[in-house]
Amino acid sequence: MFTDTDSELNQWLEMLRSVNEGDRLVAVKSLQHLGEDAAVDALIIALEDESIAVQKIAASALWELANPLAVPALLKTLASPDIEVRTEALSALGELVNTEHLLLLLDVLNQENINLQVNILILLRKIHDVQSLPAVLSFFDSKYPELREAAITTLRYLNQVQICPPALSLINDSDNNVRRATALTLGHLADQEIVELLTKSLIFDPDWQVRRNAAKSLAIQANSDAIPALKIALKDEHWQVRKFTLQVLQKTPDQNLLPDLIKALTDEYSDVRKEAAIALGNLENADALNALQQALDDPDRDVSIYAERAIKKIHLTI
Repeated sequence: MFTDTDSELNQWLEMLRSVNEGDRLVAVKSLQHLGEDAAVDALIIALEDESIAVQKIAASALWELANPLAVPALLKTLASPDIEVRTEALSALGELVNTEHLLLLLDVLNQENINLQVNILILLRKIHDVQSLPAVLSFFDSKYPELREAAITTLRYLNQVQICPPALSLINDSDNNVRRATALTLGHLADQEIVELLTKSLIFDPDWQVRRNAAKSLAIQANSDAIPALKIALKDEHWQVRKFTLQVLQKTPDQNLLPDLIKALTDEYSDVRKEAAIALGNLENADALNALQQALDDPDRDVSIYAERAIKKIHLTI
């Protein structure tokens, strides 16, 4: 059956001008189902509708159409006070933006709207371009922790950035979320102070998620200078910190920690016991065999499997 697309499109365009919200909702939903690039202009207009519901559907429709012509309008929508509208727009832009949009993104980033700026910083992660570094660094001193967190996270995604002194101070930020993001980002940098900063956070930070993230980054660094701090962190009150500390020790085996690793093999959390078994296997020390033999009867199947693998690995070195 033949359908006059232009006639149908004009019908919905007319309804978008209605003073009745219900009519506009019907129109924007119909444009969404129409799925035609010809509807892009109308959907862009709908992004500025006074109804949040209309805006959200328009953003979703533009996401589905994936037409790059909608990028400038969707960028404006990132400043919406409604989180659902912003989320839809960000999802659409995540599919649409590319390196050609870098200058546009950096220009929009100058607008004083925290929601807009946070989301632009998120979009810059997709482009990975080191040209955005000065703009990202400018938010490290923002009075808004959301912007500091978004900026330090974005730094992690920028190509060719290995040394970044301004990032180091954020590991002592007053906001937990900023320190959590910083602890993860520092693992990807090569500043001389990185290991020292991460070990201090691993031991002294009051937030367990910061301590856990510091351990994750120390696993990337794999530096034996961290071992004294790792020994302390094996007794951390939170099991996730102990778990990721053991993952660091898997990469930096130290025979002096054999007793500590054997003790970790009896941790109340199975995830910790499994990592301890792996670390003991990497240590390749026959003195660990008795403890690993007992771990073969661990109630958690994964622990017994990794204990068996560790035993085999040690036997190969004897």
